[in-house]
Amino acid sequence: MSTRLFGLPGRILEWLKSLWTALPPIGVNLPPHWAIAQGFVGSLLMVFGSFGVGRLADVSPLTRNPFFISLRTETWGVTSCILALVFGAMLMTRSWLRLGQRLRYWGPGTIRPVALAVTLWGLPLLFTVPIYSRDVYAYVGQGRLMAAGMNPYTTGISTLNNWLELGTDPSWATTRTPYGPYFLWLERWVVQFTGGQPDTSVFLFRVLALVGVALCAYYGFKLARLHGVDGARAVWLFVANPLFLISCIASAHNEALMIGLAVAGVYYAARGNWLAGIVLATASIGVKPITAVVLPFIGLLWAGPGASWLRRFLCWAATGLISLALFAVSSLVYGLGFGWVNAIVDPTAGFIAYTPSGFASNIVASVTSLVGLDGGAIAEGFRTVVKWIGVGLAAWFILRGDDRKIVRRLGLAFMFIVVLGPIIQPWYVLWFIPFLAVTGIRDNWEIRLWYLTVVFFVVFGAQDQLYVFKFVDVPIAPELLAGVTALAFLAYLVLIDPKTRRLVFERPARRQDLASRSS
Repeated sequence: MSTRLFGLPGRILEWLKSLWTALPPIGVNLPPHWAIAQGFVGSLLMVFGSFGVGRLADVSPLTRNPFFISLRTETWGVTSCILALVFGAMLMTRSWLRLGQRLRYWGPGTIRPVALAVTLWGLPLLFTVPIYSRDVYAYVGQGRLMAAGMNPYTTGISTLNNWLELGTDPSWATTRTPYGPYFLWLERWVVQFTGGQPDTSVFLFRVLALVGVALCAYYGFKLARLHGVDGARAVWLFVANPLFLISCIASAHNEALMIGLAVAGVYYAARGNWLAGIVLATASIGVKPITAVVLPFIGLLWAGPGASWLRRFLCWAATGLISLALFAVSSLVYGLGFGWVNAIVDPTAGFIAYTPSGFASNIVASVTSLVGLDGGAIAEGFRTVVKWIGVGLAAWFILRGDDRKIVRRLGLAFMFIVVLGPIIQPWYVLWFIPFLAVTGIRDNWEIRLWYLTVVFFVVFGAQDQLYVFKFVDVPIAPELLAGVTALAFLAYLVLIDPKTRRLVFERPARRQDLASRSS
């Protein structure tokens, strides 16, 4: 019987079937079906694993479901879910690497298997209990603040009753929101639609994330082709990778929407439609203000190659004024004003030890303390200096560089701001990689560094923020079990697997159709 009889589900099945049957022939590339299928299994394993160790709000009806109770309170359930979560994440990582190997001759037809991979790997993650991060529950809390007529830029979530039972991490209790006004609107609308029910709200935030994923894939493909880079390879690099799919869909972060709008804005500006570019970039800032770094480069795209300094300054001024005017009008909605500026001028305090500045500052603190100095204060000053070096390098790329490589300069500017900052959350690296991918990541140390980055953060996230009740009798600490399992799988990929070990130990063959950069 034709699947057309079943309405929308049938049409979706027909679309997936058309993607599957349109995969490139064996004579051009190795068939990617097995790699795609493995990633799908990995995604399903992550869904199952999240049922036992993902973050559930205390008021969720799932906490009273016998199936979920067994997985979250019994030793066998928690252990099996940890193993499933980690194995699934690492299997998705292997599948992503293998898909790139099997489609090594990038060109016509390769976007279909990449799109199929994004679809089959991403859709199951819609149904995970939040993993790798609990920020999505803060979205619900901020939406409740908005619905109650309060301003999240001045009022903490702890002002509301039952905020902790609704899943919000205590670190958000008095924290001002770092998000833009447009995302706060979305938070309010989601909460008003769901009545603040956390499970339904999380699902709707994931739907918004899917919109962002679609924007990233569509405009990333088009922007890459505009720069003479294969669009399918660019989408594989920054959309199909497990760090992006897990962070944006399973964790329900607003990164996908922020990045998708930014990439779309840059694409239209690069095509000469500067007004659409400014509007979309402003919308991206309204989701998360960090993408304000995009605006100066849109001004450069507007000015055009070889523009005089006068024209550049005029375009920068006009870009800023148009964006500011849009925010001035929208600031009247719900009376939010310009509180989002605090997210730029007053970032989150502290540092993370694995960041370059955090790691180096710990060494500085130890050495200076040995000679009787205030190591903590000196280390803090060191991190501040490193952060401003990153800002200075970003300013350098705004002011100097090849006018034919403005998008590349944008990616590098964004990269230095992130990498030299004191805090690098796993999803922060997703801010700049799209602009590097669409302008070309070479099949040498550059792509190996990206492999290392993705694998590091997937392994790190697999053992981070596991939600396990303290009374559960687990023979091995959950974080230790997850970490050892992830590292064992990683050792297999690097040392034993005859396919993936080639990515580390063999010199890649030179291919013209890989990672060509704009001239």
